[in-house]
Amino acid sequence: MSAKEHWETVYGVKAPTEVSWFSPHLHTSLSLIQQVAPRKFSSIIDVGGGESTLAEDLISSGYQDVTVLDIAQTAVDKTKERLDSIANRIRWLVGDITHLRLPDKSYDVWHDRAVFHFLTQPAERRAYVSQVISAVKDGGHVIVATFGPKGPQKCSGLDVIRYDADSLHNEFGVRFRLVQSLEELHQTPFGATQQFLYCYCVLDSRIAASE
Repeated sequence: MSAKEHWETVYGVKAPTEVSWFSPHLHTSLSLIQQVAPRKFSSIIDVGGGESTLAEDLISSGYQDVTVLDIAQTAVDKTKERLDSIANRIRWLVGDITHLRLPDKSYDVWHDRAVFHFLTQPAERRAYVSQVISAVKDGGHVIVATFGPKGPQKCSGLDVIRYDADSLHNEFGVRFRLVQSLEELHQTPFGATQQFLYCYCVLDSRIAASE
């Protein structure tokens, strides 16, 4: 089964509140975005945010240029229906982040909560990082959250990679200047606790990859 087929199935059979990563509000993500991009016209992309509440909260906070990308059309369709007229104020993209063509140097903020840790193959991770370098503006902000060292080893039936701040930053390389890392204990809808690690970096794509 392909990654797209897997996630279409997950979102097709489960309600948004029935997946472990659901949170009514992504307070850590929202706080970081507001910190790095106080200007409400900043261009923000939420990778893997098909059924997340983050885009809705960003719009409610006054942000005017919000894009959501997800691999599952089902997730996007369900969220559009839930948001009703608010959905028209969000740009929606459907595709695999390791293959989809994104516009060059278009985003001030790249946000990803719980996509990168599913990329268990080195080629997938390299493709992801190349996407970030291409799509984020020079000096733009990159916020990526994965399971931390004490987080689950599997999620939604798939293997994941757990990271600490150094190992996650090393996947991205010298073009990404690490500004801040922090841990978050996420309470799942089922009463369990999951450790997430957030890394916030600033991109300088002018730095040669070999440095």
